[in-house]
Amino acid sequence: MVLHTLQALAAVERLAGIQVVVSAGDTFFESAPKLVGAPVFVAACGGATRASSVFNGISALMAQGAQLHDWVLVHDAARCLITPADVNRLIDACQHDAVGGLLALKLPDTLKQEHGGRVAATVDRSDKWLAQTPQMFRLGALQAALQAAGDAVTDEASALEFVGQSPKLVEGSAQNFKVTYPQDFALAAAVLAARA
Repeated sequence: MVLHTLQALAAVERLAGIQVVVSAGDTFFESAPKLVGAPVFVAACGGATRASSVFNGISALMAQGAQLHDWVLVHDAARCLITPADVNRLIDACQHDAVGGLLALKLPDTLKQEHGGRVAATVDRSDKWLAQTPQMFRLGALQAALQAAGDAVTDEASALEFVGQSPKLVEGSAQNFKVTYPQDFALAAAVLAARA
């Protein structure tokens, strides 16, 4: 999954590089094939949560010379069906935005609220979106937001929201789903086969 993700990102010519945050002692990339396109750097600074891993990754980028005003795109490798077109659409929509933003999909399904294993209410879905990645923010703003929000946030946009910002929603793709459940692997494999 990681290699499919990296292949798509490496094909985005506007990216200066790709940093992969892994746990200390992770040796996968020692024998991983080289990719054509944006250079890939491995930072063995993964934390116990997504927020701490991203925060540590930002620190690693800054140690390599990244500046506070630089844009950073944070992507979840479990979204291995991302395409260069999706990434470029996000960059186009956010590069002149004051805050930044994220790929997302309007919620297509009827949304139910549960209580005791039964439907308690139908929730209005007209203003509900499913957050995806990449999420694109200025390095310094994201670092400060993550520091303020702590480990409880589950994505970068939540951290920016925590400090009073309103990230831009950029329409994503239904194929950019997060491979989470066992049945998702077969669906991801089918999408990849159809693309080939």
